[in-house]
Amino acid sequence: MEAQMLKDKVAIITGASYGMGRSMAQLFAEEGAAVVLTARHQEKLDEVVKDIRSKGGKAVGVVADVCSTEDTKKVFETALSEFGDVDILINNAGIGEQKMIDETDDDWMMYVMNTNLGGPMRYIREALKIFLPKNDGVIINVSSVNGIRPFCGATYTSTKGALNTLTKNVAMRLIDTNIRCNAVAPGATVTPAHLANKAGEQPGGAEMLKYSGHFVYFPGPECDPMDQAYACLYLASKMGRHVKGQVLQVCNGAFL
Repeated sequence: MEAQMLKDKVAIITGASYGMGRSMAQLFAEEGAAVVLTARHQEKLDEVVKDIRSKGGKAVGVVADVCSTEDTKKVFETALSEFGDVDILINNAGIGEQKMIDETDDDWMMYVMNTNLGGPMRYIREALKIFLPKNDGVIINVSSVNGIRPFCGATYTSTKGALNTLTKNVAMRLIDTNIRCNAVAPGATVTPAHLANKAGEQPGGAEMLKYSGHFVYFPGPECDPMDQAYACLYLASKMGRHVKGQVLQVCNGAFL
């Protein structure tokens, strides 16, 4: 049997009930990590936890909203009480949308910003309370190709650009430590959110693509959620031990 790359590590993964987060949780558990999963809905979260445990993995689910500071603290408290430590944080939870700037009201703007940017900032802040004293840890932010090619909704794309900047800023803050902060920027990846987007079912529909569609190129095939999970595994394991402040784009060459 091959050695597990994350043996005895503890990972927190937000937005882990489906799509990329679910694949990340399953892969990290297979590689020996105990995983603490968050989502806003109990039923789907329980399904993932049950699946991981049925294969011999260690997992616990916490219903939590990344917009809540109290929920954030609860997630870390659960990780410490269940597994005794936290080694890896993956900020995966986020909201996709296609609202044009002229159709973006304040409530929607603040909601998406609070989730996609505020959430990672809260979780990083809480993680550093554990990582800094022991001078060790890994932070991975799940960004998007929209961080540099902003063809989706105005608020969504802005948060992803900001998340790329936050990644580098945190890496700078931690440059003299053994704590690494990087990001993975997925391209088109076959998840429920992506399929809804293709069908024009995300908030804002497909209106923005009338203007931005000629900036989008899909040579095919689209990525699988596990492709993004593998990128996170690279960054979380010793393979990425000297990678800091980078945004690793996984898009099958669609957004070069």
